[in-house]
Amino acid sequence: MRARVGLACLALSLLPGLAVAEPAAEFSGTLVRQVDSRRHQAQVFAKGDRIRLEYKYALKTDYGYAAIEIIRLDKAETWYLLAQRKELLVTPVDADDVLPVRPALPGEKERVLVGDATAVGRPAQLFEVQTDRNGRVERFFEWVDVETGIVLKLVSRDRSWSVEYERIRFSPQPDYYFDEPPGYKKRASPAGPGVRG
Repeated sequence: MRARVGLACLALSLLPGLAVAEPAAEFSGTLVRQVDSRRHQAQVFAKGDRIRLEYKYALKTDYGYAAIEIIRLDKAETWYLLAQRKELLVTPVDADDVLPVRPALPGEKERVLVGDATAVGRPAQLFEVQTDRNGRVERFFEWVDVETGIVLKLVSRDRSWSVEYERIRFSPQPDYYFDEPPGYKKRASPAGPGVRG
């Protein structure tokens, strides 16, 4: 997994092949990703099948710096806003770098309820989950919000990386957060953005 918060931090449960029983909760929050000793932070806004990430430190792409990333699963696209160039760098969503907000993880093979827990000050259920993606077996601890079913925290079993909210607030999010910004020109990048974290 990449060392950036971006796509690797989260996305909604509408990835191809994942069924959605009910619409995802709308929320905002501060998301922190730790990889080894490196800490990355972003403000997150989520609505349905869309997510907006506003990074504390901009991501460097092959085309410039992007402080905002918009994930549009309805279009299977990720947009990086390159403010200096007034461009919207459009890349396909990479399912290997996306963790769902909903509990089902891509390639999930086993899920065991460990018990009741708390994450971000909210009642949660703690699970141990095993996945197998392209022959790579991984184990995780996953804290799932009891009320909304949203993943509040995900930690690799070896503790080499984690993704968790420091703050989360469930409330309606404006549609325009997830729209193309006016005056930006689209730039397609089928090979990906060349993000360096």
